[in-house]
Amino acid sequence: MAAPSVNRVNRRDTALVIGVAALWGFNFVVIDWGMGSVPPLLFAAIRFSVVSLACFFVPRPPVPLRTVAAVGAFMSLGQFGFLYLALHLGMGPGLAALVLQSQAVFTIVIASAALRERPTRAQVTGTALGVAGLFVVAVGIGGQVPLAALGLCLLAGLSWGAGNVVSRAAHAPGGLAITVWSATVAPLPLLGLSLLIDGPAAVGHGLTHLGWHGVLSTVYTAGLCSLVGYALFNRLLSRYPAASVVPWVLLAPVVAMASSWALLSEAPGPAELAGAALLVIGVLVAQGIIRRPLPPDDIQDLSLERTRGSADPAGSAAAAGNRG
Repeated sequence: MAAPSVNRVNRRDTALVIGVAALWGFNFVVIDWGMGSVPPLLFAAIRFSVVSLACFFVPRPPVPLRTVAAVGAFMSLGQFGFLYLALHLGMGPGLAALVLQSQAVFTIVIASAALRERPTRAQVTGTALGVAGLFVVAVGIGGQVPLAALGLCLLAGLSWGAGNVVSRAAHAPGGLAITVWSATVAPLPLLGLSLLIDGPAAVGHGLTHLGWHGVLSTVYTAGLCSLVGYALFNRLLSRYPAASVVPWVLLAPVVAMASSWALLSEAPGPAELAGAALLVIGVLVAQGIIRRPLPPDDIQDLSLERTRGSADPAGSAAAAGNRG
């Protein structure tokens, strides 16, 4: 039986999803820093091989194997295969984090069609503001980024969005089990693609020249971003509608841009700063933190209702019973 869910994310879970967004935002800089001369698909295969080792200690989630495979194919194999290639082709970490947030739109659209989860007006408005922020950035960067890298990053966003919906539909209790077991889908296909595209010599060189940068990067991406980050994210998706959780991840590009600026000297331009501001505002609107003020007539009607309710305790109790 599907687990019950509520629409409003409570404060503790809000803090958790903001922490996940911060982990994932810094993740882009760590990937770019650690990849070095290692072929991108091989580097992704190493990451998910490490995550997969946890399946010896974590019980298999109580969902069909086809669901586990689908989550792995979209969230691990598709998303990160495309993302690592985009970074390899010259897309900066901060910009990649921004473009990848197209997943928020893809998630809400796919969830609306597949799960009949209708987003609220605030969620639609907030996500639209986030998309506007992405558009501002895209216009601002012009032809500075290879078109192939941009297309691959959008495909990564689409794959992530599809994976979010599959994970949401599974209603798997907890999040660690499905994160770990779905990761087992990715290593062999990624390694096979790397052998096909880069060649055995490049793969062998990458494995023998991983270096301490690559090791530390893998520990961060596999341990914190995958095992901790995706475990928490999948658990939240099992508890709340996708449109209540996913917009918070729009904060990740802000962290990615700030860390790229501080550590890689990739100073954001005016368009990227404006786009980041729109993303943050979009998140706040989608979660109801920023609300449109009520018209004066509506405020007056609401005050009258409250006055009548307080003057009629019996009616107030009946209304509360109807709402319960």
